[in-house]
Amino acid sequence: MSSTDVGLREQKKAATRQALRQAALRLFTENGYERTTVRDIASAAGVTERTFFRYFPSKEDLVYGELLDLVPLVQREIAERPAHEPPLTAVLEALLATAKQRSPGLAVFLISQPERFVASPSRPARPVLFDFEHSIAEALHHRLTAPGGTGAPDGRAAFHAAVWARASVAAIRSALIAHTDHDFDGPGGAKLTGLLREAFAVLESG
Repeated sequence: MSSTDVGLREQKKAATRQALRQAALRLFTENGYERTTVRDIASAAGVTERTFFRYFPSKEDLVYGELLDLVPLVQREIAERPAHEPPLTAVLEALLATAKQRSPGLAVFLISQPERFVASPSRPARPVLFDFEHSIAEALHHRLTAPGGTGAPDGRAAFHAAVWARASVAAIRSALIAHTDHDFDGPGGAKLTGLLREAFAVLESG
């Protein structure tokens, strides 16, 4: 097989994977995560169920893949926030900025039930949450130690960054659970934004 054929094959595989992800996120948004089946996703993407399983072992794996793709985007947004912003404010505004840029991707926080965000039969929760927390902690640590940053006691910047990162993830999860419990309207809406802002305000006021 020539290099050209290999390149075209890889392009086709990438296009199929992207089509499945876009179809899934659209259906999750329109119909809800639980009510969307693998058959629905495959049909919307114009492929068979067998093809779906060549790319994703399950719906859960598709969702977690989207979440992991967001990790560097949120990290970059945190790094680009104004240096004078408090750490929690920087995380919140970075999260909302990412939602505006990548709303279909950020919808994974909403379209899956919080329990599935925390744990999945096909993928342990710890690596997913750890990667997300770790990326936030890295970005906050850089802010604390950079010239003009908000600062931290000598030798404690890494620890403080880790605490803020884990607190931020807890606030995000709390907002999502409240969003699900109250059956608020679709992902990325004003009601969810309000819940996120309220959750972070609780942390800042505590």
